[in-house]
Amino acid sequence: MSPRSCLRSLRLLVFAVFSAAASNWLYLAKLSSVGSISEEETCEKLKGLIQRQVQMCKRNLEVMDSVRRGAQLAIEECQYQFRNRRWNCSTLDSLPVFGKVVTQGTREAAFVYAISSAGVAFAVTRACSSGELEKCGCDRTVHGVTPQGFQWSGCSDNIAYGVAFSQSFVDVRERSKGASSSRALMNLHNNEAGRKAILTHMRVECKCHGVSGSCEVKTCWRAVPPFRQVGHALKEKFDGATEVEPRRVGSSRALVPRNAQFKPHTDEDLVYLEPSPDFCEQDMRSGVLGTRGRTCNKTSKAIDGCELLCCGRGFHTAQVELAERCSCKFHWCCFVKCRQCQRLVELHTCR
Repeated sequence: MSPRSCLRSLRLLVFAVFSAAASNWLYLAKLSSVGSISEEETCEKLKGLIQRQVQMCKRNLEVMDSVRRGAQLAIEECQYQFRNRRWNCSTLDSLPVFGKVVTQGTREAAFVYAISSAGVAFAVTRACSSGELEKCGCDRTVHGVTPQGFQWSGCSDNIAYGVAFSQSFVDVRERSKGASSSRALMNLHNNEAGRKAILTHMRVECKCHGVSGSCEVKTCWRAVPPFRQVGHALKEKFDGATEVEPRRVGSSRALVPRNAQFKPHTDEDLVYLEPSPDFCEQDMRSGVLGTRGRTCNKTSKAIDGCELLCCGRGFHTAQVELAERCSCKFHWCCFVKCRQCQRLVELHTCR
């Protein structure tokens, strides 16, 4: 192997280790059985945090349960959005929780970073509005009468605080001294794209006030969108993600489209550095679990269909007996009584 090849391999190894450590805080999602993070000593014991995150934990104990909830939201949403894909966001009980897939600069890693930073911003914002946190509350900067004639009032979600905390906690590794690698730039960009997905989908909710239900006065407030909507938006960005490469722009490095014919990506787009594996065959060295044993849809021509999901290997068919509720009746007052029925269905699994 030439010296240049050795140097490139060493850089890739360093970037992989760096990237894995950067996302290890997601292990907080595995701590659902642990009680509230309410003591500084607990921060030292939390698996997956780097030292600066431990320090943030100690200074922001009341926020850490929201960070954990944000990690859980991110994993759940990732698994929902990719439930019918070859890579389906499977998690491990080790670090990193998504396996080695996130150590590579692929579009899958891009989505993980985006949905994770969005999850923290979302959960912290919700905690502010619900009065769980002393450091923040509703956004009182939204006030006055709009040109549309309604009164800004109520409890607007404090998305500014949620985004700021996400930036401080999630981005801390990449923003540390010397973290100017291509992968760090990629992670920071996708982290911000995740938060932008919430900001661009903020909605207005209103309540009418008046005699007999009239709307003489309408008070409105700004609210974060459902997290499912954020997940859908980021999934669309995943499908249209831009492959980039680092280039020197002035005195700094920046990520630009690898294909000069592609238009420059925006702050809301996802970017990636390396093409993805096909995820067909198990390769534990790369963190790929493969699709053998996965349930597929025999009649679908999409990626969830047996032909594509099983990568042309074929599939097994079995008759499975399912138990489900049936013949449900409402009884006064007030409960529903159902029978247990058995139903035979065909189950198709990849060879």
